[in-house]
Amino acid sequence: MSDIVLEVKDLVKEFDGETILNGIDLQIEKGEVVVVLGPSGCGKSTLLRCMNGLEEVRSGQILLDGEPVEKGARNIYKIRQRIGMVFQSYDLFPHKTILDNITLAPIKVQKRNKADAEREAKELLERVNLAEKADAYPRQLSGGQKQRVAIVRALCMHPEIMLFDEVTAALDPEMVREVLDVILELANQGLTMVIVTHEMSFARAVADRVIFIDDGKIVEENSPEQFFTSPKTDRAKAFLNTFEFEPARHKEAEFSI
Repeated sequence: MSDIVLEVKDLVKEFDGETILNGIDLQIEKGEVVVVLGPSGCGKSTLLRCMNGLEEVRSGQILLDGEPVEKGARNIYKIRQRIGMVFQSYDLFPHKTILDNITLAPIKVQKRNKADAEREAKELLERVNLAEKADAYPRQLSGGQKQRVAIVRALCMHPEIMLFDEVTAALDPEMVREVLDVILELANQGLTMVIVTHEMSFARAVADRVIFIDDGKIVEENSPEQFFTSPKTDRAKAFLNTFEFEPARHKEAEFSI
């Protein structure tokens, strides 16, 4: 039996006649953490939105456990329940408590028992050190806390794979670490993830595999150690030269939980 959870085949995506993704081929295995890197505007976020069926594609296929992921398909809402996604913006309902924000979809969409959904939500909030915020409102939380709630909300839907799109981009520097620690813990627990980030040290610590995209194409694919120490392409070398790195350390040493 194949361990491939998500497969992208020769994906082409256009906006207003401009090709954003051009022939993307990618396979994500169960339990794998794939980090997607590349310069701004190269198509990283668009790739995640295509994976979740939020964007129509010109050609190619995206398959979740062999089942097509297509915007507008009759089963797309069920597919999206299996592919969790956390965006740069938190998108929490300001008039609902944190607990209500988390349990709304499990109760309304998945028709789960309210008591069970709330019990799980509180357990997840405990895991991300936000148990005391269950009855608070989004306006009472910091940016880092809101992003952790957004992660919990996605996890409460029991996704097979999680997509993270620059989840720390809108945060103050001191709030970044608390969000990245949560994602690293999920990685260590074996959750399948695709992560778009500009946090290079985090990418190096969390990734099982690094995908480097430029101009809508996969330019390089490598292990994090090889990508960050000896990239194969000149384009990847030029990209990495724009960042400063500290000596490599083990995952848990660099991002302790």
